[in-house]
Amino acid sequence: MMEAVTSHSGTPPPPVHVAVIMDGNGRWAKARNLPRVMGHQQGAEAVKTAVRSAIDLGVSYLTLYGFSIENWKRPKPEVTDLMGLLRLYLRREVSELHREGIRIRFIGDRERLADDIVRLLEMAEQRTRQNTGLNLVIALSYGGRQEITQATRKLARAAAAGEIDPDNIDEAVLDRYLFTGTIPDPDLVIRTSGEQRISNFLLWQSAYAELVFTDTLWPDFCRADFEDALRQYHRRERRFGVIGAG
Repeated sequence: MMEAVTSHSGTPPPPVHVAVIMDGNGRWAKARNLPRVMGHQQGAEAVKTAVRSAIDLGVSYLTLYGFSIENWKRPKPEVTDLMGLLRLYLRREVSELHREGIRIRFIGDRERLADDIVRLLEMAEQRTRQNTGLNLVIALSYGGRQEITQATRKLARAAAAGEIDPDNIDEAVLDRYLFTGTIPDPDLVIRTSGEQRISNFLLWQSAYAELVFTDTLWPDFCRADFEDALRQYHRRERRFGVIGAG
């Protein structure tokens, strides 16, 4: 695809897959002299806004960077608070997401998560797996380098067992071994809070994604911010390494 395709209404279609690095909860709380957990609580509310915005704007896949591998290094009380919020979100919101026809999937290393959280993740995935609305993907205990490492480890084991010829391993084969094997690559990656880096998020998948950085802190991220990111996306010419029309 060389340029954005325009619909019959004159409005370009939305990106199929939008991924978001949700950053700024702590700074939001600090600016208000509140404990960091309050920033995370408000950030959970912003997730609801982002999901609704994605549905209304016609996005098919929304991936949210919920908790990174590096986040385990944060102070234990903060990690405990985050896990508590995760439990609360899963118990309270899954029924509503299911009613909205949303399919929920989680990517990341589940071995580091508590058993009860893993059960909640599995229940949410199983309950919504037949839904045909928005695909909501949440990255938990996730790291891009770790994902690629585990994929290559699985490939090596398959090759050693004679299940695959190493000469037949190409990008498409490796892609199937990633957490996102059945999910299209993101067209647009948004990062909030003014930071301009991808922080080990979807490293393989974002090779040709458009990147949009906004100064808005995640708890303040609203429909207008989502729309602005899409406008920036539509102003770009996606060339995928080839020469553009101009």
